[in-house]
Amino acid sequence: MSTNSPVPKPANGSVVRTARSGFDLLLNPALNKGTAFTEAERDVFALHGLLPPHIGTLEDQRERRKRAFDGLTTPFAKYAFMRELQDTTETLFYSLIAHYTEELLPIVYTPAVGEGCQRFSEIWRKPRGLFLSYTNKDRIAQILAHPRYDQIRCIVVSDGERILGLGDQGAGGMGIPIGKMALYTALGGIPPDHCLPVLLDVGTDNEALLNEPIYIGWRHKRIRGQQYDDFVEAFVSAAERRWPHILLQWEDFAGVNAARLLDRYRDRLCTFNDDIQGTAAVTTATLLAAVDATGIPLREQTIAMFGAGSAGIGIIGLLIAAMKEEGLSEADARRRIYAFNRYGLLVEGAEGIRESQRLLVRKREDLAGWKLSGSGAISLLDVVRNAGITVLAGVSAQAGAFTEEVVREMAKHTKRPVIFPLSNPTSKSEAAPADLLRWTNGRALVGTGSPFAPVEINGTKHRIAQINNSYIFPGLALGILVARARRVTDNMIMAAAKTLASLSPARQNADAPLLPPIADSRKTGMIVGESVAKQAIADGVADAMDDARASLEAYVWEPVYRPYERVESGS
Repeated sequence: MSTNSPVPKPANGSVVRTARSGFDLLLNPALNKGTAFTEAERDVFALHGLLPPHIGTLEDQRERRKRAFDGLTTPFAKYAFMRELQDTTETLFYSLIAHYTEELLPIVYTPAVGEGCQRFSEIWRKPRGLFLSYTNKDRIAQILAHPRYDQIRCIVVSDGERILGLGDQGAGGMGIPIGKMALYTALGGIPPDHCLPVLLDVGTDNEALLNEPIYIGWRHKRIRGQQYDDFVEAFVSAAERRWPHILLQWEDFAGVNAARLLDRYRDRLCTFNDDIQGTAAVTTATLLAAVDATGIPLREQTIAMFGAGSAGIGIIGLLIAAMKEEGLSEADARRRIYAFNRYGLLVEGAEGIRESQRLLVRKREDLAGWKLSGSGAISLLDVVRNAGITVLAGVSAQAGAFTEEVVREMAKHTKRPVIFPLSNPTSKSEAAPADLLRWTNGRALVGTGSPFAPVEINGTKHRIAQINNSYIFPGLALGILVARARRVTDNMIMAAAKTLASLSPARQNADAPLLPPIADSRKTGMIVGESVAKQAIADGVADAMDDARASLEAYVWEPVYRPYERVESGS
């Protein structure tokens, strides 16, 4: 048996050796310790006078930054504050998230990152990640070749066309790769110098951005067709040559590109699409926990998927796989799922059906005997009323789509309706949890894509599960990197989903939250990572390890300050 160990990294508590000094040291966010540089380090690195005399600690700095953070009044102001902190002192940034995970996750990630992308040009100050513009298509290899990227092991890439439910944000979409990579480190423990956010700037069709004087992106309509594909290929090929074992995560590509790019590259390099596979995994995990609480197995549930873009299709695919594991044939599993596009139910002859949705289309004969509200498109209410829907999930970005009438009708057909309005940011949610619980007299099992406060109904407080991909992708990436997986298999995605489901508090108490506390996200990431690493080995896409958990623990980076020693430049 061969032993597979991750790339070595300095252990926590070891010495950092650098030739930088003075401003050059303080302006490097990966090395800057601010007031925590000791007296001896200030001597050696020429820092006297550049820092106030106080010798601080990481704990002092956390308290100082938290006070400043608490004084801000809007999510966007807090988002900008955290971005500035990340670009100033990375270790402090990650330490703050580690100590205040539940409070800060909605700021550095969804929902605040949505406005952060919309207003990215306002707050961009310092380089982070790579903007690869179409005009530099012949310089990609040259850009990637710089020695500063020698340690890179994972990339999150977006082209900014479908940011959350907000649409085309052009170069502002860089906020998503930056945010995702921050959570690779904060929740997965992946060393920050292994992470590279990338924005493929192929232009934008957002007229407001094209006419905005301060817009930082390429001021051009989006490149499409063969030119677009050639540019993506140039990036992937250059990344493969630069880092033969790179993990590449696709993020917030439009539906027309997301699935086909994943299909094109998934058997060529180690890659996954979080919008498709990460969303599928976290939704399936939460649904498995919810159906446990209902006492009705998944194979007997009837599901409406409101939204059949890349996320909806990904969720349906993993749910079908889970139903097949419970004994259903694929045909029987598909019959238990009703999928919708913007026009209504996907049924023979319906409007707007795309090739990627063909397998989700219902036969007209399946609807024989239904009483419909009209002669046109078949509505969500029609399906809930006639099919007896027990699970309702939304990835439509249509705010308020889960109406009172729909939800009350659903509650007639099942004792514990499972309802997941997954669209984010909050303004795009298909329903508010308070309404869902009120309309079902507290019986609904609710999970949302964005964070919501607990809801009290009839004297009982209901904590709302945030069905957030951050439960999956940090641990998934951690397991892939530690195992040095060569591919990302469907079994690895399912292993992540099942492992997360096994951690649900609702497994022990049907009235408990469906997902573990956000505050435990780092622990969750480790457990998910271990299961993914083991599955990669079982699938034959990674070599065997003596001890997966020990390898994970040896690899994980902790946000702590270490002592510094100065070395001569070039040594």
